[in-house]
Amino acid sequence: MARKTARKGTLPAKGKARATLGGGRLRRALRALARIVGRVLLVVILWVVLWRVADLPGGLYMAKEWWRLGGIEREWRGLDRISPDLARAVVAAEDARFCQHWGLDLAAIEDALEDRERGRIRGASTITQQTAKNVFLWHGPSWTRKGLEAGFAPLIEVVWGKRRILEVYLNVAEFGEGVFGAQAAARHYFGTDASQLTLRQAAALAAVLPNPKARDPNRLSGKLNRRARQIAGGAETIAARGDDGCFMRG
Repeated sequence: MARKTARKGTLPAKGKARATLGGGRLRRALRALARIVGRVLLVVILWVVLWRVADLPGGLYMAKEWWRLGGIEREWRGLDRISPDLARAVVAAEDARFCQHWGLDLAAIEDALEDRERGRIRGASTITQQTAKNVFLWHGPSWTRKGLEAGFAPLIEVVWGKRRILEVYLNVAEFGEGVFGAQAAARHYFGTDASQLTLRQAAALAAVLPNPKARDPNRLSGKLNRRARQIAGGAETIAARGDDGCFMRG
């Protein structure tokens, strides 16, 4: 009796069953992964929205330092109660195109890459990216964190807007060992209120931001003093040109 053979281009019944079973498992795995990713994204969006409407105790990095040091200096201040000189000085020092970009400064990134090829290391993180790092992520060199920053930054720009971004930044930025935010820095270094900071004091505070644990605004080296003067000049230029319109009222 002749043996029956499968037609060309078709699978035997057992092969079809295995293929169907394998495809079903893959689809279920992909659906499960999509649900997990969707839930994570929802949590992230809600977390960002919460920071838009509430002045929360602090970000992840601040919490880590509080745990490490056993306490920190911090007092929240709205942007209306922080010296405009400090707001402009920080923008001049850290992100001169703050009002022009959407969270990532592509021109600064390109410049940083060119400098790296020449053997010079410089940062290209915007204030928005730094805020994302201070509030939602961790510190230290990491391409993973940089990638997450790049994802957080446009979302923060859309949900918060420039004024809120700068307000949060000025309240979570580290100005010294355990000294967080403009008000704590003003009290700690100058014995004054954040609203009363002079341009010179504001520029000195902005000059320590790249390395706050190793710098003191009252004891700046010659190089950092020159940097502080440059920052003060940049802040005055921002005010004169009206380039602070995205974060200053009136």
